[in-house]
Amino acid sequence: MAGKIAGRLAVASLSLGFLSAPGLRAEDTPQLSAQCQAPAADIAAPAPLPNLAATLASHKKIRILAIGSSSTYGIGASSRSRNYPAQLHEILAKSLNGVDVEIVNRGVSGEVAATTAERLRSEVAIERPDLVLWQLGTNDALSRVSPEQFEETVRSTVDWLKADKIDVVLVGLQYTPKLARDDNYKAIRDVLLKIASDENILYIRRYEAMQFISKARATPTMMSADDFHLNDLGYRCMAEHIAQAVIANVFVRRFRPPTNYTP
Repeated sequence: MAGKIAGRLAVASLSLGFLSAPGLRAEDTPQLSAQCQAPAADIAAPAPLPNLAATLASHKKIRILAIGSSSTYGIGASSRSRNYPAQLHEILAKSLNGVDVEIVNRGVSGEVAATTAERLRSEVAIERPDLVLWQLGTNDALSRVSPEQFEETVRSTVDWLKADKIDVVLVGLQYTPKLARDDNYKAIRDVLLKIASDENILYIRRYEAMQFISKARATPTMMSADDFHLNDLGYRCMAEHIAQAVIANVFVRRFRPPTNYTP
């Protein structure tokens, strides 16, 4: 598919009570809709987000860069307002208090991690995000990029982002039954989980969550007509899972930057 770059989402002034609450409780995190319910262990592998926490603590505007391939751009959605970054923006707008949130969608359909990694450097220089959401892996597996090459690309990019004090969340591969038995698909998934564990970064376990939902609920489907890209519901669940994981790891798990941390 021809690469298309999504535009900038509107900045919203947010209105609920997370940051003003002196003691955030687990029940204050965004609730998953009934169609997106999955076990917490299938949604994310937790890790701290110190730069985002520091920014939120100072009540500054936060800027999020969503980058990746067609799952970020929103192929299969009924409109641009139904891709996952747009729906994530809606959720955050109901979950944070007094914080301006900007989400910049830089998804390009068909892109592999190495190409995104090159583009990421210029996007970071331009946008200066507090958080990068990097959706990756599916096209690498389908393009038969070796797990070793994929790992080198992702590790070096994650190290660069961390050195620049930019938090990164890795958003993993999607689930489809026809790819469940593909050895390279599994190998790329395993690499992402290993990197997230080694580097102590937040990992969205999209494959596991989608697999659970698809087996637990035969209908409605999260897939579009091509049975590969997501539909509006699939992107909604993706956005809900990312929102819940990010907010939980900033607030509920009490990950806070050290007193000498300088964003």
